[in-house]
Amino acid sequence: MRTRAAVLCGAAAVALAGSLTAVPAEASAPPSASTSRPAKPSWRKCGTTAYPSLQCASLKVPLDHAHPDGRQVTLALSRVPHTAERFQGPLLVNPGGPGGDGLALAGFVAATLPKEVAAQYDVIGFDPRGVGASRPALNCEPGYFGPVRPDSVPSTPEAERANLARAKSFAAACTRKHGHLLPYIDTISAAHDIEAIRQALGAQKINYFGYSYGTYLGAVYAGLYPQRVRRLALDSVADPTDVWYTANLNQDHAFNDRHRAFLAWVARHDARYRLGTDPERVEATWYAMRATLARKPAGGRVGAAELEDTYLPGAYFNGYWPPLAEAFAAYVNRKNAEPLVEAYKDFGAIDAADDNSYSVYAAVQCRDAFWPRDWHQWRKDNWGAYEKAPFMTWNNAWYNAPCAFWPTESLRPVNVANGKLPPVLLFQATADAATPYEGGVTMHRLLAGSSLVVEQGGGNHGITLSGNACLDKHLAAYLTDGTVPRGLGEADAVCDALPEPKPPTTTSDRAASASSDGAVLHALLGFRH
Repeated sequence: MRTRAAVLCGAAAVALAGSLTAVPAEASAPPSASTSRPAKPSWRKCGTTAYPSLQCASLKVPLDHAHPDGRQVTLALSRVPHTAERFQGPLLVNPGGPGGDGLALAGFVAATLPKEVAAQYDVIGFDPRGVGASRPALNCEPGYFGPVRPDSVPSTPEAERANLARAKSFAAACTRKHGHLLPYIDTISAAHDIEAIRQALGAQKINYFGYSYGTYLGAVYAGLYPQRVRRLALDSVADPTDVWYTANLNQDHAFNDRHRAFLAWVARHDARYRLGTDPERVEATWYAMRATLARKPAGGRVGAAELEDTYLPGAYFNGYWPPLAEAFAAYVNRKNAEPLVEAYKDFGAIDAADDNSYSVYAAVQCRDAFWPRDWHQWRKDNWGAYEKAPFMTWNNAWYNAPCAFWPTESLRPVNVANGKLPPVLLFQATADAATPYEGGVTMHRLLAGSSLVVEQGGGNHGITLSGNACLDKHLAAYLTDGTVPRGLGEADAVCDALPEPKPPTTTSDRAASASSDGAVLHALLGFRH
């Protein structure tokens, strides 16, 4: 499943999402005990203007948890310390990915939760192994996503060969540069790293709050160390049974639906955008724009693949619809490509700058689960999906294609079903594209005693702490005293989705939208799950 980090209004972006993993049977048990416990972190000030209370530290953990006294790697940690007399322990937060940088998320969560709730926790962020400020950090092939890439739709043998060559070159580059690390960049190792963080913090149990792929990471940790879980909150839940290859094909259909929702919104606001009132006509115009860009990239930078990259964030967060619609309208109606190039810089070009995030994404995805090694299977399955879901199917396929040529063996799936946990709280939007609704329902079934809070009609990905007071009320109650809703149906509680965005009419409208909690959260979480 795809993630992509985005930059919005100067906010530092980190990648988000991901989904499932697989592990060998022997990895389901905690590793053998080390002869020494992890050293207590030495915290130092590293606050920013946005998060002045942030502190940073580092922690050494085994590269191979089966050999705890062997080679070590370093994890980067962040913390906003508790200030209340009542202390409920560490609250570890994770933005997903895999490959998401989690340091800034600690500051955001601490600042966005109700003050009286955040004050009771040490909010702990961390860059998982290989990510960001953790060392060593992966960077397989700098500039891999630089424009202009081949058209993602392999409508000619030449286009297919060009995209295949890129995927093979990336896998080969990762092997050359990081071959000794790749067998240990996986979800189960990251879960053991969380346990090492718990030990270093001196906590008997941890609280955990994860988004997207981070929901699966949290579920895996809970499966390995159920006795160490105090509270577990999971937002935008990855389906733990829909392991990677098939999950991406299913995701393609959800992304297509979400893109069509954006185009229908454009049609409803024809007075602003002048692209037609018929959603099908607007959709045809968007694909005509894509065809034109495939022949002549805008500004020499935005071809067909880059256009898809640019509009993918709109499937994650409808707060991005207005600027994306403005760029669409300017290109079609005024033959002005500048807004489209600017939108690419804001929403699509981050992969060209964030090679580390994608390198970890590929390493975890390709190691965690089975991927077909026969390209004929990929071709058949993706053309089949493309017939009904053309928006992102082939772009998504090439994003994951290095897994067809990955040097490590695939690991076997692990069942995250768990009946040993305290109440777990799940959040899921019914029209989420990156982690479709069924994933939340499945996780709810597998985690006995869990509660599912549904955002009815919502399509955003990462729905708490982004402006929905109903959802945030449930999260705050859970973190305050463990309270969860209990219902009789599939969902234990239902919250209405936030209203759709409106086209901005003034500069202040645009600024207010860009600085909203939802925009900041999605800049932190990023895209491509």
